[in-house]
Amino acid sequence: MTNPTKARTAREKLILALDVPSLDEAVDLVKELKDEVGLFKVGLELYAHGGTRLFEAMRAEGVLFFFDCKFHDIPNTVARASEALVGQGIAMFNVHAAGGFEMMHATVAAAQRAAQDANVQVPKIIAVTMLTSISDKEAEEIGFSATVSELVPKLALLSKKAGLDGVVASAKEVNAIRKACGPDFFIVTPGIRPSWSSNDDQKRIVTPAQAIKDGADYLVIGRPITQASSRRDAARRIVEEMESTT
Repeated sequence: MTNPTKARTAREKLILALDVPSLDEAVDLVKELKDEVGLFKVGLELYAHGGTRLFEAMRAEGVLFFFDCKFHDIPNTVARASEALVGQGIAMFNVHAAGGFEMMHATVAAAQRAAQDANVQVPKIIAVTMLTSISDKEAEEIGFSATVSELVPKLALLSKKAGLDGVVASAKEVNAIRKACGPDFFIVTPGIRPSWSSNDDQKRIVTPAQAIKDGADYLVIGRPITQASSRRDAARRIVEEMESTT
């Protein structure tokens, strides 16, 4: 398996969120959809149920996967946790940019050392800027004086300076991130909803076509595919919509 660089095809740009409560369900989804999507996202709900057995299962299926762990702690703790992920077959994992420059920089250094020692590729490390469930009102309630659209490019630039490969951010902030960080910085966008699906609990959302048009590198999509009556058809429809922008 090769860790992702810049995705070339629409299928490679599609990340399926495995937001299910059991390892068996996750493996079934991987088996069913590994020819339709580029990567699979293992999030906190699934990890709480399956633990590191998930990583073994993903490796057994021969798929690329993104561990959406969202590490946010003191630099030493996050660095040591990141070292432990190297060698698990993880293509990409993330931390919270709000953890600060030192935390992110220590994470990159630790992952690089561990990869060199194990003679494996370094996973792509990206940072969460602001969760797509956070609105300006909620950002103010937390204590931020700036708006979400002002905070995101600042956090993205901080992540780049710390040596990270990219960020997780709403497609609505892609243009601002590109201006701040340049064309080679990864942008992974959740909060994607096709026009034919519901918004669920996401607030800063866009369609797959608009996200690709705006310059997103990867799209994270879950329920519009996993809860569809035909999951393969839903994935194919989304890929077709992404291709329509090229």
